[in-house]
Amino acid sequence: MEVFAVEGLPEIREGDDLAALVAEQVDLRPDDVVCVASTVVSKAEGRTAALDDFPPSDRARAIADRLGRIQGEEKDPRFAEAVLAESEELLLEAPFILAVTRFGHITVNAGIDRSNVPDAELLLLPEAPSASAAALRESLPADRVVVTDTSGRPFRYGQRGVAVGWAGLPASRDWRGEHDRDGRELEATVQSVVDELAAAANLVTGEGDGGTPVAVVRDFEFGDHAGSENLFRSEDDDVVRQALRAWSFGGDSHDTDA
Repeated sequence: MEVFAVEGLPEIREGDDLAALVAEQVDLRPDDVVCVASTVVSKAEGRTAALDDFPPSDRARAIADRLGRIQGEEKDPRFAEAVLAESEELLLEAPFILAVTRFGHITVNAGIDRSNVPDAELLLLPEAPSASAAALRESLPADRVVVTDTSGRPFRYGQRGVAVGWAGLPASRDWRGEHDRDGRELEATVQSVVDELAAAANLVTGEGDGGTPVAVVRDFEFGDHAGSENLFRSEDDDVVRQALRAWSFGGDSHDTDA
């Protein structure tokens, strides 16, 4: 398997034909997996915004005030309002905002970006990243597309690439019912293939001002396994989400309920 970044892409702006721009820079094969950063998908789809687009509610002001006390710096309540607007639920309001996006991804600040947005203050995640992946797939010579983002992880330092949308391949390999080398039947192993492809892409696309937003994974074979479209856990199946709902942050001495 080979993973390489697609060089030479211009700054992406609203209305740009992202698929055509990618195809101009690389000779794609039908079985390639094209991994595209959500940032450029959002830019092409016009998912930029200004802070003034989000007049703060009382809840947003309270969240910003509390975070300001905890982190020792002033927080903009308009940003908190933007996170609320992009979220189905906030699992944490302190010591940072952990949000459930409207398409099921759980991430800090609902994935809203404030860097690498030359013409706006905020960059929102695509509204429906899997639909975005499907649209790109329709216009690309490659049959498989993954829309990626970076995300932190509990219990570990650092971020890694994750999939937020995909098309043309299952989200996961389902190994249940297959056997290990000793003949034991696997009962719980489901491998998140789209996340692993996103992480591999992130190794070569990089970060910061030297980053490139698209990578190609070549000669990846899904193999003779059952596939699953499940990536984001359902509420009933997510014990961590349930635990967070019952937890409150105790590091803010100003709070009487923490």
